[in-house]
Amino acid sequence: MNANSKYTNELIKETSPYLLQHAHNPVNWKAWSSSIFTLAEQENKPILLSIGYAACHWCHVMERESFESEEVAEYMNAHFINVKVDREERPDVDHLYMEALQAMTGSGGWPLNIFLLPNGKPFYGGTYFPPQAIQNRASWMDVLKGVHHAYENNYDKIQEQATHLSNHLIGSNIKSAAENNDLTNTTIASKDEIEIIANRIMQNADKQWGGFGNAPKFPQTFSLQMLLRHYFISKDANSLQHVTLSLDRMIQGGIYDHLGGGFSRYSTDSQWQAPHFEKMLYDNALLLSILSEAYQVTKKESYKIVIQQTIHFLYKELSNEQGVFYAALDADSEGVEGKFYTWDFESLQSIIPKNKFDNFCTYYQIRKDGNWEHTNILWTQNNFLESETSEFKDIKKLLLAERNKRIRPSTDHKIILSWNCLMITALCKAALALSDKDLVEKAVEAMGWIEKNMYQEDEKYFYHVQTSGVNSNFAFLDDYASLIQAYIHLQEVTGDTTYLYKAKQWTEYVQVHFLDDEKVFYYFTPSYQKDLVIRKKENYDGAQPSGNALMSYNLLYLSNMFNESNWAQQAQQMIFVMRKMILQYPSSFSIWAQSFTLIAMGFTELVSIGAKAKNDILPLFSSFLPFKMVLFTSLLDDNICLTYGKKIVDNQYFICQNGNCLAPFSNHNDFLTKINQLNS
Repeated sequence: MNANSKYTNELIKETSPYLLQHAHNPVNWKAWSSSIFTLAEQENKPILLSIGYAACHWCHVMERESFESEEVAEYMNAHFINVKVDREERPDVDHLYMEALQAMTGSGGWPLNIFLLPNGKPFYGGTYFPPQAIQNRASWMDVLKGVHHAYENNYDKIQEQATHLSNHLIGSNIKSAAENNDLTNTTIASKDEIEIIANRIMQNADKQWGGFGNAPKFPQTFSLQMLLRHYFISKDANSLQHVTLSLDRMIQGGIYDHLGGGFSRYSTDSQWQAPHFEKMLYDNALLLSILSEAYQVTKKESYKIVIQQTIHFLYKELSNEQGVFYAALDADSEGVEGKFYTWDFESLQSIIPKNKFDNFCTYYQIRKDGNWEHTNILWTQNNFLESETSEFKDIKKLLLAERNKRIRPSTDHKIILSWNCLMITALCKAALALSDKDLVEKAVEAMGWIEKNMYQEDEKYFYHVQTSGVNSNFAFLDDYASLIQAYIHLQEVTGDTTYLYKAKQWTEYVQVHFLDDEKVFYYFTPSYQKDLVIRKKENYDGAQPSGNALMSYNLLYLSNMFNESNWAQQAQQMIFVMRKMILQYPSSFSIWAQSFTLIAMGFTELVSIGAKAKNDILPLFSSFLPFKMVLFTSLLDDNICLTYGKKIVDNQYFICQNGNCLAPFSNHNDFLTKINQLNS
């Protein structure tokens, strides 16, 4: 580090694995805090904000090429206040400035490098910049020098640009969506519009390789879930066929780890062959959810196997061994993307028995010269179940044992509240699909750890993240929305109504601390957080579900459970404001579309109250019922609407819709038959 530098690299004080990766750069990095704005004002320097995450390949590349350079660091230290942010630790900062970059350039990504005025308003940015200019992309030093020159000589113009951009960010909040609605049409949702949503999702469907669009190809689990709901309503074979095609192609592809289980982030090609090798907790949780639902519909053995293998991977590779999960595995090992997961032909030849080698190579598309960048990724275009023969299983055990001798990708040890809650929901769905009591216990254990370790008891709020035993950052909207969703699913698989009351409690908390002035949507950050220049409302269903979209479902569910009519009205207003966006761009608003569909269809309430009721949950609910509310509990509760007019009687089961209940069923078989009729 430059001995004359006024500042020092302060990231060594942090716990985030991503920030610690940069703690020994000669750049005098600071972590995000309110003090950076004061310092920038005092020094009259722009803020250079660089955002990434531990498993980000191009973040590592730019660090090696630029941030480890003494020459580059000296210039950055002299002319900028340099700030590093872990996007997973501070998604609020990332959301705000990523939207600014997209407004400036029309695209985004990580690393996100953006320049701010001392007041925090953005004025210029980009993603990865190389050390030397290539292919019309400026070098990092050229960018630094250009921004410094403009700041020194054209400050008024920069200030005007920053003000204009900030006004755009404020105006892009959800309320602007209302302006695009036909306010004369007061219809909130109809079955005809569900057909429109499904058809528009299918317009971008890849009918050969599954999924949607071309490379790079992401799983888009929310769109697949919406198609399953369309199939449930209409029995449209095309919707179900595309869901199964997509899932089949993914689990055949290299995006799925055929040796260790679990899914990579996305595929760099349209055939799912070559993944971007990072493995994220939230991706695997969301894929477990759609696989569980698809298994409920199809009973395909391959889905059951992949569910089990993926859960095994998560507990083996990402578990903290106390019930919850770390954030991610890196894409790189030894500085090379995918090195841990790929194979050269000679290595495979030395491990696999000679009499089985050709069959294995044919099945997994292995070539002597490699099937990807002179090396081999295990992937297939054949039936996944063929890989589950005893012969192939024995070979995969040999390869996995050999792979485990390699230098492993690093683990991002952050425990993120929302991601773990998505995983709890996935465990609940898998428990129902597979009738697996152990998965219920795992979901309960995970929530117990969260409540014990991520809750601030004195101030009564949750933290967003824990790293190395240290909690940090107030929980955000998506944390609470996912937490409430997880409580709802936990009650449905356990029959413990304590979870319902916790869901209600935290919904009330969100109403107090996140609700906007119009009392319709929610801000991403709580009212007591003060370190952002703009408070944003997020509505887009990206890689993770929008907190507002999840809350629309939570409000609908809990309003029906507790007779909170104002919550139902709010949810309907949310959907009404988003209605045009849902219908026009359902692939980008597929969680919203599911709430939209729920409004059109209404809940089916499934109730049993008796000492043995909880024991019936797993045997009875293995089929796909996307609009169900389950209350199988031992006690009557006057605060819960679904118990009204019912008695504590073992082996008595109710089915209610739109406030009307069928005559109670007195045995499993009749009740189960009627449930299956709902699904036919």
